[in-house]
Amino acid sequence: MTGKSEICDHTAVRPPGGGFLEGIKVLDVTYYLPGPYSSYRLAEMGADVTKVEPPGGEPARRFAGGLIHDKKNAGKTIVELDLKSEGGRTRMNALVRETDVLIESFRPGTLERLGFGADKLSALNPGLIYCSMTGYGLEGPYAKAGSHDLNYLALSGVLSQLTDENGRPVQPKNTLADFAGGHFVAEAVLAALVRKMKTGEGARLDVSITDGLTHWQSVHQAFEQAGLSDRGVPDLDGSRARYAIYPTADGRYVALGALEDKFWHAFCDFAGHPDWKDRDDHHEEVARYFQAEPLSHWLDVSLRTDFCLTPVLRPGELDNHPHWKKS
Repeated sequence: MTGKSEICDHTAVRPPGGGFLEGIKVLDVTYYLPGPYSSYRLAEMGADVTKVEPPGGEPARRFAGGLIHDKKNAGKTIVELDLKSEGGRTRMNALVRETDVLIESFRPGTLERLGFGADKLSALNPGLIYCSMTGYGLEGPYAKAGSHDLNYLALSGVLSQLTDENGRPVQPKNTLADFAGGHFVAEAVLAALVRKMKTGEGARLDVSITDGLTHWQSVHQAFEQAGLSDRGVPDLDGSRARYAIYPTADGRYVALGALEDKFWHAFCDFAGHPDWKDRDDHHEEVARYFQAEPLSHWLDVSLRTDFCLTPVLRPGELDNHPHWKKS
């Protein structure tokens, strides 16, 4: 390799979090968001995470100003290795021998072509927990297909449940599948670590983001198969006035989650409409009620009452809400 040393180390500051995984070493060979987020969660729990990136850094360093990379790789030691070079492979061998967990997010077969397939990793470290994080699993017609968050949401059926009033799927502004995938991986790794502590055995994990998301659809599938609803739990689909999102006078929104009668009745009494209690189709009337005041008013109401009312906050507003306000 020319113009750059084969190995370049950077050490970041560990993020806050519990120390339950202190002493556990994790090797992160992932890019972009889902994989780095999974090891970030483990780092928050005290794990010592080393992230392997190619010379010049992984692609997320050059995506969206590098903010995603910086945020989800805090607390990790970042090592740049050219795995196609002898020096890079030698260093990688040493890292594998010293680690408890290896997480990778390449397309199936990529790490094997680089000389680090499952057999090689097991030979280097028989007790290794080796987790492949993929969009669609290690096998199957989509196994090697390119994919991103929106694809996982679509194929799992989750996106079909996120729709506007016309039934058109709404593109989420947050990468729900990517973050969910990070949790799926962390969960699987933690389970494998428990078994390793009991038996000393390593593990080979295949975690598909899309497969994980289908578990979120199990209740929807049950209602559909029973012929009751194709939109999941009827009580939660916005058809009931007591459980819905309403606009405020200043164009913002509040979420009313008064599912139980005790909350709904408390809301109706507060609103001065005890006549609403026995019916649950007063959407327009409840909407007019909330539209009479700005979000700041309803924020105050939410702090003084107990009928499951919350403001729909923007990310930059969290620190100003009493629940999140820093002392």
